[in-house]
Amino acid sequence: MARRNAFYSFHYVPDNWRAAQVRNMGVLEGNQLASDNDWEKVKKAGDSAIKNWIDAQLHGRSCTVVLIGSGTAGRPWINYEIEQSWANGKGVVGIYIHGLQNREGRQSVKGNNPFRGLIADGVLLSSTVKAYDPPFSSSQYVYGHIKNNLATWVDEAITIRQKH
Repeated sequence: MARRNAFYSFHYVPDNWRAAQVRNMGVLEGNQLASDNDWEKVKKAGDSAIKNWIDAQLHGRSCTVVLIGSGTAGRPWINYEIEQSWANGKGVVGIYIHGLQNREGRQSVKGNNPFRGLIADGVLLSSTVKAYDPPFSSSQYVYGHIKNNLATWVDEAITIRQKH
């Protein structure tokens, strides 16, 4: 299976530790996580700077992997990343990460599906984009399940996008 370039979309404050675990699996080539200082600079520059930063991060990516935590759904910038990815022909896939431990060794509660109610290019994303929820309660098993399936899920997302 070919390595894919992915953009990782996630709610930064509660999920950056979990997102780093997925990104560091080495299964996909992906964007570097912004440091707290870099993200603060972008945010202070305003909405157009945030859009420009996101658009630059999406450039050259074949798929957007939405890492779904407890508060991911409905966040404006997450929605923008999803909508822009779809509009630009990228695969989009969701992976629930509440079962991964954070820096303090804690898991989280399952969040809502961020694709529910989102429409991009006339497509109701919740009826097209898949969101995978690892079927384990142990963080170690959740990690292994994501690592073992991530490349397949991304390839599937790209194939789905090519059909729509």
